[in-house]
Amino acid sequence: MNAPRARVARRPVHGVLLLDKPLGWSSNDALQKAKWLLRAEKAGHTGTLDPLATGVLPLCFGAATKFSQLQLDADKTYEAVVCLGVKTSTGDAEGVVIQTRTVNVTQQDVDRVSGLFTGPISQVPPMHSALKKDGKALYEYARAGIEVERAPRDVNIRELFMALELDCKAQVAIKMRVKCSKGTYIRTLGEDIGEALDCGAHLTALRRIATGGYTAQQCITLAELEAMTEDQRRACLLPVDSLLGEHTTVWLDSANVGRFLTGLRRRGDWPDSSQVAVYSQETQSLLGTAQVTTGELIPGRLLSPIEIEQMKEKRHCEGNEPGIPDPHGLPSFLGADDVLSS
Repeated sequence: MNAPRARVARRPVHGVLLLDKPLGWSSNDALQKAKWLLRAEKAGHTGTLDPLATGVLPLCFGAATKFSQLQLDADKTYEAVVCLGVKTSTGDAEGVVIQTRTVNVTQQDVDRVSGLFTGPISQVPPMHSALKKDGKALYEYARAGIEVERAPRDVNIRELFMALELDCKAQVAIKMRVKCSKGTYIRTLGEDIGEALDCGAHLTALRRIATGGYTAQQCITLAELEAMTEDQRRACLLPVDSLLGEHTTVWLDSANVGRFLTGLRRRGDWPDSSQVAVYSQETQSLLGTAQVTTGELIPGRLLSPIEIEQMKEKRHCEGNEPGIPDPHGLPSFLGADDVLSS
């Protein structure tokens, strides 16, 4: 008999881990592995990547989970390879071939089609997706051989670059770089481009290289994380407020911090802003998010006093205060230059 597996002693962990999701892993499997390695009590990801895809997967731990929606709503950038002339049941390499067609496509054809898929477009979500219909994921219907009606969704392709080439199997393919709004299906984009070229297509490779202000260059792999000590793993975490890079900063004195944390509105001479990160002047700690309307600071997502104290203790233990802004300038993480969605 195998000995029972020892329980992992969980601990409060707060921050953002930028993971380079490996090929073949689901987003949730990657999250659970990272959560186990960090011994974290609470964690969540910021939108799924298909097992076929690799690349930037921000993982939020502890207090950072309160602001994960910001990454769900953020624009994403992908690199993808689309094989022309072959359609599959899933729109990607995991499906079975359902149609093959002759490919007579030039780079001029690709350039012409590119304009049709740049800017606001409409997509019909694929059957092999996690979208729900009557409480059931679409892929469950698809696996049962049932196709259900899906309403088109409006998305925005901010940038689209495509180059025609031969892939490693001597098939005609398009290499794409796509910057798009949330909710964009790159598989569907590839299929639709194939139809516009009158040859059909399916996705053979997909890598997310950026989401929001995070890039692939900042990411760490699971293998690298596993090889580290616990202290090194925790040092890989970005501060919670790295999620708030686009927010205006408001500082509250000690008399107003407690009131704000109980959800009370405060008044001040702040300019109107829909996205505000609120800090304590005394402790330089993040308190939460808010919005300012006609000089009134309206609380949004708030940290608990326990979370604030735990984050402060971590900064003191490390001997620095990553991500805490200078009251007279920008947050430190905004100084960097760092700036295909499914």
